[in-house]
Amino acid sequence: QVQLVESGGGLVQPGGSLRLSCAASGNIVTIYEKAWYRQTPGNQRELVATILTSGATIYANSVRGRFTISGDNVQKTVYLQMTSLRPADTAVYYCNFDAVDLNRGRANIWGQGTPVTVSS
Repeated sequence: QVQLVESGGGLVQPGGSLRLSCAASGNIVTIYEKAWYRQTPGNQRELVATILTSGATIYANSVRGRFTISGDNVQKTVYLQMTSLRPADTAVYYCNFDAVDLNRGRANIWGQGTPVTVSS
């Protein structure tokens, strides 16, 4: 079974940086898009950044210029470099793959989430 495992979350002061990592295990045949989402209590999960099949990247307005998404389809990884962090960035961050799983076909695959807290 395909699994995504995130790491790198934690507590950081405003203005600080964190790098989130996400690695996939299992039988992924093809990866189309990779993305990071975040969610705060009582709110819907929101898109933070995504890498399209073309390699182009898209960012939420609130993080553009501060966050950088990168990844490798061969290594089945995606990263989110976060700089100039703000308290408003506090959330649980989830990685997401739009990919073909050998066992279930094309699927939207989610990690378990990693918490990020920005506070002094």
